[in-house]
Order: sequence, then C-alpha cells, then structure tokens
Amino acid sequence: MLEVRALETCYVKIRALREVSIDVPGGAIVGIIGANGAGKSTLMRTIAGVLAPRAGSIRFRGEDIAGLPPHGILRRGVALVPEGRAILSRMTVRENLEMGAYVRRDRNVPADMERVMDRFPVLRQRQLQPAGSLSGGEQQMLAIARALLSVPKLLLLDEPTLGLAPLLVADIFRIVREINASGTTILLVEQNVRQALKVSSHAYVLETGRIVLSGPSARLAEEPRIKAAYLGQA
Repeated sequence: MLEVRALETCYVKIRALREVSIDVPGGAIVGIIGANGAGKSTLMRTIAGVLAPRAGSIRFRGEDIAGLPPHGILRRGVALVPEGRAILSRMTVRENLEMGAYVRRDRNVPADMERVMDRFPVLRQRQLQPAGSLSGGEQQMLAIARALLSVPKLLLLDEPTLGLAPLLVADIFRIVREINASGTTILLVEQNVRQALKVSSHAYVLETGRIVLSGPSARLAEEPRIKAAYLGQA
C-alpha cells in the first residue's frame, strides 16, 4: 500500500531523514521504533505532506504523493494522528470530530459519526464539552476518532500512548488492534517498544535519520541490540 524510497527531509541545513526506505503492506500494522530525535515524527509528517521531502519518493497505492499538500494526501486516504494529539481545544468534541470529515462529500458522514461514537462511548457522553476539558487519554481517543472520520485506508499513528497511564496505554493498543481488524492499514510510531513489537507484524528501527534494522516484529523482539537499547535487557 505504501512504498517509501530513499526519502530525505531537511530542517534548513540539517538532514533529519537520510535515504529512508520502508514498505507498508495493505492490511498490516507496521511499527517504527527509535529513540527521541531519531526522525520518527519527521517521517510521519513527510508522508502526510506536512513536510516536503528534499529527495526520494512516497508511493501510496501506486501513486507518487511526495510533495502533495496535506489535504490532497488526506483525500487519497492517508490520515495522520500527530504526536501531541493537536486537538482543537476551544471547539467541542463533536466539532473536532466534524473537522475530521471536512474533506468528504458523501452522505455517509452521520452514520460514520454514530459508529465512531459507538467505538468511543466517552466521546458521545462528552460531545458538547470543549475538547480541552478532556483528560489526556480521552483527547487521544478524540484524535484517533477524528482521523477515522476521514475514512482512511492508511492511518498514521504518531506516539499514541505518549504520557498516558498504563491502563490507558492498554486501551489504546486494544483500539489499534480493533481498527486494524476492521480493515485499516496502520503505520505506528511508538516509544513503548515492547507493545509496538507485540501489536505489529513488521517493524523498522530508525536511528539518527536512518533505518538501521528491520524485519518481522517477533524476530526484532529477540534481537540483542533491541533488547539492550529499548527493552532494558542485557
């Protein structure tokens, strides 16, 4: 579904991504793991069109989308849930959800809104509250639900469990599995490496802007370098 080849993205003169190549098969959950500053969020934002690549290609379902504006990429079926959630705090929960469907022109938005409310009951209960009044976990659910209302074929999740309590982390990973089981392909950036490798089928390790390891997630979980660097095991 997604083919990234030799991607380079820069901030002024600093190369944040260096010839990054990844593949995301349709129907899969693919993980991107790495330390802070490795370039994970830069990769997600470049795929989503928030940042323009300096070199390389990004092919989504056979079409090169590198350099397209974010709304053009969203219309093609790629939705980003950004690190930090980026909810519209002064707007209500429902208004945030409606913003997720702004690129749509079909008549199924009300039915999809109901399905999202069923999946996230707390959002139905609080739909008239300002989004900024929600807890951190509820805001993350709102950010995911908002992206789902664009009906994405590929969902980019950037650090969905960042700053959440352990029980909420478990809820978010359950939701990730459910979304995938319903037919949405997922590219997941996550610092909780143990959980990321459990939920994904394939993963890439990003260090200082380069892919240094990749393979089936179960195999990477047994890789000595991964154990030492990310799982706290000698």
